[in-house]
Amino acid sequence: MCRNIRTLYNYEPETTSEEIEAAALQYVRKVSGMNKPSRANEDAFNRAVHDVAHVTEHLLAELVTSAPPRDREVEAERRRARAVARFG
Repeated sequence: MCRNIRTLYNYEPETTSEEIEAAALQYVRKVSGMNKPSRANEDAFNRAVHDVAHVTEHLLAELVTSAPPRDREVEAERRRARAVARFG
């Protein structure tokens, strides 16, 4: 999986539409191999981002868990600690 795509489920406060859109954009970029599509592919690219974001919103709304919500700051600190251990 692309390292830029983060887990979006079960956070407090809830995941925003902007976060979902950013993850969808990263996914479509990874799958298509394009960072910025040509004009000929721009409509298909943007439609794919919109569709992936839409489906992701539905998925997050329908998932259920008994686990307590995760804290964004705690998770960010864990990512930073892993990066320090990995890259020094």
